[in-house]
Amino acid sequence: MSIKTEEISSLIKKQLENYHDDLDVQEVGTVTYVGDGIARATGLENAMASELLQFSNGSYGMAQNLETNDVGIIILGDFDDIREGDQVKRTGRIMEVPVGENMIGRVVNALGQPIDGNGPIQTDHTRPIEVKAPGVMQRQSVFEPLQTGLKAVDALVPIGRGQRELIIGDRKTGKTSIAIDTIINQKDQNMICVYVAIGQKDSTVRTQVETLKKYGAMDYTIVLSAGPSEPAPMLYIAPYAGAAMGEEFMYNGKHVLIIYDDLSKQATAYRELSLLLRRPPGREAYPGDIFYTHSRLLERAAKLSDKLGGGSMTALPIIETQAGDISAYIPTNVISITDGQIFLQSDLFYSGTRPAIDAGASVSRVGGDAQIKAMKKVAGTLRLDLASFRELEAFTQFGSDLDAATQAKLNRGRRTVEVLKQPVHKPLPVAKQVLILYALTHGFLDAVPIDDITRFQNELFDYADSNGADLLKTIAETGQLPDTDKLDALIKAFADGFTSSAAK
Repeated sequence: MSIKTEEISSLIKKQLENYHDDLDVQEVGTVTYVGDGIARATGLENAMASELLQFSNGSYGMAQNLETNDVGIIILGDFDDIREGDQVKRTGRIMEVPVGENMIGRVVNALGQPIDGNGPIQTDHTRPIEVKAPGVMQRQSVFEPLQTGLKAVDALVPIGRGQRELIIGDRKTGKTSIAIDTIINQKDQNMICVYVAIGQKDSTVRTQVETLKKYGAMDYTIVLSAGPSEPAPMLYIAPYAGAAMGEEFMYNGKHVLIIYDDLSKQATAYRELSLLLRRPPGREAYPGDIFYTHSRLLERAAKLSDKLGGGSMTALPIIETQAGDISAYIPTNVISITDGQIFLQSDLFYSGTRPAIDAGASVSRVGGDAQIKAMKKVAGTLRLDLASFRELEAFTQFGSDLDAATQAKLNRGRRTVEVLKQPVHKPLPVAKQVLILYALTHGFLDAVPIDDITRFQNELFDYADSNGADLLKTIAETGQLPDTDKLDALIKAFADGFTSSAAK
């Protein structure tokens, strides 16, 4: 029997047509060490930086150290079930988190998984947690105000959309309160907010979420929480995950406010990981790249050019100081990265001046560009006046004989301090801020007893709502100061009918 070559070739072709490639080629490594939130593995020669890796028990990790002999991995989540000798395989995907509209109103962890008990999040869109920040030509100058609703901030250290403004101070000085009030004030301002809680107690985060719900702010806010009970890698990646969620909206032409509360705890988590991964420690035991850790995060906040849609992401990082020491390593790092800082002082806070902003040490490097023209006019020299008042007050507490000019300056300074006080979760519309600051700087409060300043302010607002609504509307809609004669007449008419508590 002869075998024909044509038959053989047709048989081979038929076999090839029916062949399905079921081979699944994966690069698999072996775990050689497991520690507190970190692992080392050999056999992953082609792993990429920040690549997502999967352990044999289903847990995930991220490639952090790419060394000649092995790969240093930070474990995302529980690491109790991972043992030496376990397999770990590459996924070929860079670490990413889910993003999109459906994230709004939800509380998620650092991996973007819901932790609020409201079921899964329906989103199929993801973004890598690490992306290169927009370059110089992709940005434009910051020019639109981001109203915080706090007189002391909007007048003294104004924040613009796309700016990075540091909130810095000791623990329990009201840093988070400023951030939460700013979120509450974004209602109807076309702003999406992302609040990243790093190392905050779960009970604290729950309280903040309840506050945001109470004021209707969760309708435009994503809360991302990495609690103190979670492994250090979750605290480390949380701000980057939050930034990715915010960028999704920024690159779609929307405005975003992101708060990192706080980066001191992220730096501590990163130091822990770095020491476990045997990275060389430097100053205060932090690794050499701790500056880059924060700079590459904060540089992602930007005001994009019109060509890219004109979206913006404003960052308010929070840093906790020890005994007011802003010359420590992490505070100086973040101060040099950001466009100004709001410095909160313990002494002011405990003396009842809240928000406890130190006018001398606080600064905004965007300044007047981030203020409406009306606010710029009334608050022009306020910060310098307040700082000089603090100096003068400290100097004059030892002397009794003061000339009339010094007395006048002290009286105006005390009234300025009183006007800038504001109760928590009570942000003010910018028009009313302008009204009271105009009254202050034009001497209408000079004769009002200090104890009556708050009552004077609140009653003036009510009076203006009834008798000067058109003036407030002009400020709100045009950003310009209305006819000063009408404004003077309105405030004078109210001041003449105001009776002090002492006269009652």
